[in-house]
Parts: sequence; C-alpha cells; structure tokens
Amino acid sequence: MPSENKPFASLSFLVLEDESLLRRRCTGFLEAQGADVTAVGLVGEARNALESIDFDGVLLDVNLPDGLGTDLLRDGVIPSASAVVIMTAEGGVSGAVDAIRMGASDYLTKPFDLEELPVRFMRARRARRAERAEEHKREQAGTESGFFFGRSLKPVETLIGKIVAADSRLSRFLPPVLIEGQTGTGKSTLARLIHNRGPRSKGPLIEVNCSALPESLAESELFGHERGAFTDAKEARIGLMEAADGGSLFLDELPSLSSPLQAKILTAIEDHAIRRVGSNKMVEVDVRIIAATNVDLRAAVAGGAFREDLFHRLDLFRLRIPPLKERGEEIVDLADRLIERTAGQYGLPVPGITPEGRRRLVGFDWPGNVRELSHEIERSLVFGEGGDLGFESLERDFPERTHGAGWLNAGYVFPESGFDLERAINMLVQRALEQSDGNVSAAARLLGVSRDYVRYRLKEKDG
Repeated sequence: MPSENKPFASLSFLVLEDESLLRRRCTGFLEAQGADVTAVGLVGEARNALESIDFDGVLLDVNLPDGLGTDLLRDGVIPSASAVVIMTAEGGVSGAVDAIRMGASDYLTKPFDLEELPVRFMRARRARRAERAEEHKREQAGTESGFFFGRSLKPVETLIGKIVAADSRLSRFLPPVLIEGQTGTGKSTLARLIHNRGPRSKGPLIEVNCSALPESLAESELFGHERGAFTDAKEARIGLMEAADGGSLFLDELPSLSSPLQAKILTAIEDHAIRRVGSNKMVEVDVRIIAATNVDLRAAVAGGAFREDLFHRLDLFRLRIPPLKERGEEIVDLADRLIERTAGQYGLPVPGITPEGRRRLVGFDWPGNVRELSHEIERSLVFGEGGDLGFESLERDFPERTHGAGWLNAGYVFPESGFDLERAINMLVQRALEQSDGNVSAAARLLGVSRDYVRYRLKEKDG
C-alpha cells in the first residue's frame, strides 16, 4: 500500500517529453514518489512502450518531433484506466482542452511546479475510479435488465414487441401493462425491460412494492399530500405518481392495496390526473402504469379482493411469466447465464454444469423460481471448491422438492442411483386429476387410458 511519503509506490508511469531537461526532472520527481517510470522523447517510442505496459499514469507533451502526443489518445493506444495529464506551453490550452475531450484527465501549463504532479495525478486516478464504478453500475444495470426468454417465453417476447411498437406511435398517455407470475419469476426485471425499450427510457422508473406500504400511509405515498392533511403532514409532499411523471410507475403486488386505493389508481389511469390527500385540486400526470401480481386476478375479482373495473382497464396488455419448473431444459440455459454473471461479479472462473447437475436443476420444483435459482448458483460458486457445478445440495437439503417433473423434459439425465418409474406414473395420474378437478373420466382422457386404469393407480397409490 502506498505510504504517505511515496504516494506513487508500485504505480507505473509513462513520461513523453522531448525536452531532455524537463523529462529528467519529471522522471526524477516521480521516481522519488515511488513510481516506476518509463521516459521517452518520441511518439513512436511511447507507442512501443504502451504495447507492453498498461501504465497507471501518463504524462504527455503535445508537440513532439514525430507527431502529437494527443494522437495516442485519439488512436486509443492508452488504456482507458490510465490517468492522463497533458503538458502544454502557454497558448496551447485549446489543444489541451481537445485532449481532455479525447480522454485526458487534466493538463498543466509549462512551466509548472513539479509538486503539482501528485495533486493532478491522484485527482485524475480518483476520477478514473469513479468513472469505472459508474461504468460498472451501468453494465450491471444492463445485465440485470436483460431477460432470458427462451422458447417457452416466446409469446411474452412477441407481445412486448407489440407493446413497444404501440408505444412508439403514441406521444402521451401510454396504456398500462399487467404482468402475472409467481414470486421470483422476474416480474420487476420484465417491467424494467419494458420501460427501457420504450420511448420513456430517459424518464423515471419508480418501483413500488405495494404490499410493503403501510395501509395508513399508502395513499399519501402514492398520491402525495398537502400541508396539514393529517397530523404529521408538516409540509406538502408530492407522491410517487407525480414523481414518475413522464416515465413509468411499477406497482408490484398491486392486489394488496385496498379497494379505495385501487379506485384512485383507476381514476389516475383513465383521467391522467391525481388528487393529493387534503386537496380539491386535480394534478395532471402522464405516467405509464406497469402493474404486477402473483395471484390470479380473475379469481381475485370473483372473490371480491380486486376491483373488476380496474382489472379490465389493466387487461389491455397482459403478460404471464410461467413458474421456473415449467420451463424445462431452459432452466439449464438460464443457469448458464446466471453462472457467468455471478462468477464475473466475484471475479471467479466460469464453471460448467455436470450432467448430474443438469438433472438436478431440471428436476427441482423451484418454488422461489429464478430468484431461488440465482441464490443457489451464488451459494454454489462462493462456497464451492472449484470445478463444474453439480448442485448436490438440492437433493441433500431439499429432498422433498426434488424428482419433480424434470424427467418430462428433453434435457433430463437419468440418475446413477436409478429412476422410480412407479412414482413417476403416480405423479402423472395425480397431475391429470388436478387439471380435471378430480374428474376420473376427464383425467383418463388426458392420459389416454381407461377410467379403470386411473382408479387402479389411485388404489395402488393409496394402498
């Protein structure tokens, strides 16, 4: 670690300066600060040095006998992680500014105090680190907003294309979108994708977990309030609807909101306006509502838990994400992508998946869906001993959730320990009965067998 007296300890520097006296002075000063310095007087020499060393810092003169030092920036020869400081004569500031546009961090006007070098370079290195952190954040955002569709979600991908096409034809008031799927299937990821692909990608995307909003504060959080609207309303405050104006509002687990709040959301969708708590004034808002639910909304409407009028208003674009266990061998493809992403986050080699591991992935129930798969992959990578992943913990820790319907998929690999055919047949019969609401004749038709065979299997199972 660099000491206070030698801030450049263990760092490498390139000095490009054709004036030999200044080059020696800069080199000597940087070496006294702990740096490993390569000093050259020609652009060609600097190019050669950059081919073999990724310098932490580069000190560049502009005008050299064989060209411009800034050509190294223009040509992308200098690594993006290098902190670059330009040296320029008086009157050459405009050239230094051009260099900064090309990627330099700072410039010094000759003559300058050598004590400025540590100040400028440390500032430049901090700026480079901040840029890299922001770049990493953008990369992560891009990765997290990616969504693996595969063959099983092709209808969803097609409908999203139709949504984006419709959005491009509308200048204002984009219609709402409804996403259905179990917890952990990727509803929030899909909502981000819809927002980012549409014309509102530059606008805000505000995500709200409706089930986490206290009932007493939910209306104020969503619609805002005026000063004095209730005991603790010391000042006026805009709600999340107004904050999302010009963008999208993602309402996850929407059915958890009360019926009066559902009515206010319906009004906001239909009238493109909201009323803050404690106000008589309507405020216009242009917000794309993306709603998500992990329950069957038709059943919720039938049971009186969700407003029918709001359901019909949301039902224009409805996307259903199936549970992970229904996606068959695509689970392995998705796992490969998650392994690559997670290994990259931890700086680990990217392993493969063993044949037994493939079998376990496809044959597991995955009640937590993609979120659970992601956590299992992270655990296997972090606590594993290297090598390809076999996911042994799925059978060891959750035996009751394994040996599901994975054997129905093309990617299934038979276990070395053998296969329980009787249990598989019983599971098929049970599934057919569940799908036919317990009707033996209907289940027999689904299975392509006689009613007597179904009754026989039920008797064997119960016996």
